[in-house]
Amino acid sequence: MYNIFSHVLLITLFTFGTSSLETNKPIRHEGKQKQSTKLPQSPCDQFEIPNYDAYRIANTPTIDGKLEEKEWKLAPKSPNFRDLISGAETIHDTQAAVLWDDEYLYIAYWIEEPNLQASITKRDGLIYQNNDVELFIAGQDGYYEFEINSYGTIYEVFFLWEEAYKKGGYDTMKNLGLNEPGRRMFNGVGYRSHPRGPRIGFWNWDLEGLKTAVSVDGTVNNDKDRDRGWTVELALPWSSLAILAKGDNRSVPPQAKDIWRMDFSRFNQYKEAEPAKDSGGWAWSPHGIWDSHVPECFTYINFSKADVSSLKK
Repeated sequence: MYNIFSHVLLITLFTFGTSSLETNKPIRHEGKQKQSTKLPQSPCDQFEIPNYDAYRIANTPTIDGKLEEKEWKLAPKSPNFRDLISGAETIHDTQAAVLWDDEYLYIAYWIEEPNLQASITKRDGLIYQNNDVELFIAGQDGYYEFEINSYGTIYEVFFLWEEAYKKGGYDTMKNLGLNEPGRRMFNGVGYRSHPRGPRIGFWNWDLEGLKTAVSVDGTVNNDKDRDRGWTVELALPWSSLAILAKGDNRSVPPQAKDIWRMDFSRFNQYKEAEPAKDSGGWAWSPHGIWDSHVPECFTYINFSKADVSSLKK
């Protein structure tokens, strides 16, 4: 039987961002009519996925990690991240914000952390083994993963759904060939029954033109003082993100009211003491499972043509 729940599933499984609001907007129910859509094929409740309006900027920010420009002060911040699995409140604050112009997508994180710790300094080292923040950006045929620690060390991977790899012509593209170094199969972390099947990961792939910066308020790896935390600032060129628009021919840069799917998370090597049920992973949009690689659970980013200056506080 075709009903609203199967409609939600079809939307979330196969359209992770398009220029058509009719095919990618989240379905909303209000009041007593709201029902759970936590289907076996989707570990998160589709009605609980956040929506966010990303505003344009006229002035290019300096990517220094400090987030002192007026644009970042005006940008709407996300709610505090919640536990990745349970959705419970977390012991420390974490927020993110999104801005954009015709050249770049800009991302910021504000991370409260009383004891800054990091150890990995080699690019594409296993950053998730440190305390980190992460960004995923999804297209129809694949998604991009980015991680960074408080040293500013980064990790990148590009994933394509196996069923779309040859059909979409990705196998003939630069750095995505069949014999590309760092290419290997991937079937999720905790959610290994994804209805689209396995992915092909490219661990040597880099987002060309990416700009990143970290600013720390404290001292890393010093247990004798108390730190406030750290901030992260990213600029991702639309020209490089265009590969994510290939599957559904999305506009790059976005047009007004376009919607993309993005995931914002934080992973810690410590957990809040019992009786708290802290998984160690926190996210803007909880997934209901220990796995970030579920695009159906990513936040809806709605692109507005309005300038962020219109939000004067």
